[in-house]
Amino acid sequence: MKLKGGEQESSDRSEGAKGKMTISLALVALISAFGSSFQYGYNVSVINSPAPYMQDFYNQTYLDRTGKPMNSAFQTLLWSLTVSMFPLGGFFGSLLVYPMVNNCGRKGTLLINNLFSISSAILMGTSELAKTFEAIIISRFIMGIYAGLASNVVPMFLGEMSPRNLRGAIGIIPQLFITVGILVAQILGLNSILGNVEGWPVLLGLTGIPSLIQLLTLPFFPESPRYLLLQKGNEEQARQALQRLRGCDDVDDEIEEMFQEGQSEKEEGQFSVLSLCTFRGLRWQLISIIVMMMGQQLSGVNGVFYYADRIFESAGVQSSSIQYVTVSIGAINVVMTSLAVFIVESLGRRILLLAGFSLCCASCAVLTLALNLQTTVSWMSYLSIACVILYIIGHAIGPSPVPSVMITEMFLQSSRPAAFMVGGSVHWLSNFTVGLVFLYMEAGLGPYSFLIFCAICLATALYIFFIVPETKNKTFMEINRIMAKRNKVEIQENKEELKDFCAVPGGLQERTMSFSSQL
Repeated sequence: MKLKGGEQESSDRSEGAKGKMTISLALVALISAFGSSFQYGYNVSVINSPAPYMQDFYNQTYLDRTGKPMNSAFQTLLWSLTVSMFPLGGFFGSLLVYPMVNNCGRKGTLLINNLFSISSAILMGTSELAKTFEAIIISRFIMGIYAGLASNVVPMFLGEMSPRNLRGAIGIIPQLFITVGILVAQILGLNSILGNVEGWPVLLGLTGIPSLIQLLTLPFFPESPRYLLLQKGNEEQARQALQRLRGCDDVDDEIEEMFQEGQSEKEEGQFSVLSLCTFRGLRWQLISIIVMMMGQQLSGVNGVFYYADRIFESAGVQSSSIQYVTVSIGAINVVMTSLAVFIVESLGRRILLLAGFSLCCASCAVLTLALNLQTTVSWMSYLSIACVILYIIGHAIGPSPVPSVMITEMFLQSSRPAAFMVGGSVHWLSNFTVGLVFLYMEAGLGPYSFLIFCAICLATALYIFFIVPETKNKTFMEINRIMAKRNKVEIQENKEELKDFCAVPGGLQERTMSFSSQL
């Protein structure tokens, strides 16, 4: 077998047959994203609308226990814990990614993860009946662990089972369902539906239903073929999984490509987070995912949503109608993320990232100006609204959905779990940091806070422009060769015998993938 010409020829020959969306692939993507990613989005915004009623419940419960009302400082502390436990749990959930996906598999991890969601849904749904606000705070932390695992494992799972010409589109589906989850929580949280004194426990408890559906349906679908072949060493199961996902019997070309990947990393074994951080051959991949994940969360998306209500109020929207405006913003987010699903394979990842961060950068800069002048220039409030909408459009097409796709594509099987663990940890720590710091930034800097977000968006866009390659329609090995040049290392592969997996003596210095300095 020839590795270069033969690989290209066979890939080109089979792309039309195997690079299509089959019913099996579509169902596993929808079930995984609805059962896991949807939950992440739902729980991000589910406590926003019923917050006053939940705080009244905290106060009443405390009054019933102690005979005196809760002081405002303690109530603020409890509510801050309720909000912040979710991203803190997400960070700890990200730390579980590496051990769980390697030991339980991608599908197995998603199934086990549902237990976190269902248990926390029961606790939150019965908290009012049990007269315990502590259950809500604990449940938010458990739900965070669930979201931390789901936000990393679903993109990994779907990315490993997708054909290369659909990998970007399918990789964005989890983010699409996150935005759908946010929108559904906003709609159900309307005062006229469940965002009221009687309905909020039901609103919190509904989060367990998608997990129950996934728990009952996902076992009927295959595990990641790459996990089965490269980590479990079971070629027959991997072949069966691929045949089911592709809807045809001829999957030899993809099996061959997986063997190439396994051959190239034969002597490395599974990367731990420590070895990933110290391995020269993956230096720029690691820096890239850290920059993209930090840029995604530190680009000001939480600040824009925080300011959105007062921006619309200043434009004359009645306070009683603000919640409907919030729903409309959520709908824009869903529509633009849906658009990203359809254009990521034609325009590419780089274009969407650059366009998204650039649009966010420009929106933050103009928004700073508009917020400062809206008291003196009447039409500036409408410019502020336009900036909010443009910012959400920019974030939805690139910075939100694409980084997790890039983690899947920039790392091979042996390093991908550790890479998702690092990327996920950075994501959740950045999220937690923004939630902790933004109110102080807003108090000290006011609208000028958005200049900081503007600078972060600009810096991230510049990094992507100069460093991050286009990965559209490339195999994992082709992307690995591109990054090897950036890392100034050389990949040496056995071009004659792909399945010769004999051990190479001498460990790291003489492994099949060897690295020599180009400095």
